[in-house]
Amino acid sequence: MNLITKSTFVCTLLLTATLATAETAKSEKHAKQATELRQSVFSLIRSNMGPLGGMAKGKVAFDIEAIEKHALRINQLSYMIADYTRTDTSKFSVKTEALDKVWQEKDLFAEKIADLNKSSAHLMAVAKTGNEGEIKKAIGGVGKTCGGCHDVFKKD
Repeated sequence: MNLITKSTFVCTLLLTATLATAETAKSEKHAKQATELRQSVFSLIRSNMGPLGGMAKGKVAFDIEAIEKHALRINQLSYMIADYTRTDTSKFSVKTEALDKVWQEKDLFAEKIADLNKSSAHLMAVAKTGNEGEIKKAIGGVGKTCGGCHDVFKKD
């Protein structure tokens, strides 16, 4: 097993354990607060993915330092997803695009989070090479990982 494969395996185990201890929101207020925090993490991921996507498409000037910064942030935020999705808000009428599958298909959700951990770590490593073509492919890999999770766990 290489280092990325080992870390992905360990990450998946930890995420599964974290998600397995999910709790149901205790009240509408608790569900609303949990939803706001969860959405904040995803908003931060989106705010870091936007410039990367722009660079990959040639719409934003290619900037290695910015790529490294955004890749690091996405990687760090990806480790927070399990924590901020631990509270099951599906029994309450909170405004969210998260499907109930987040809490029903915990193992698959943990795998999707691990995929984001792995793809963002790969982008961090590739960014250090300065190879623009490989960096753009790695940015695309992060985007594909995000989209793959959205396809299963997020309303259209």
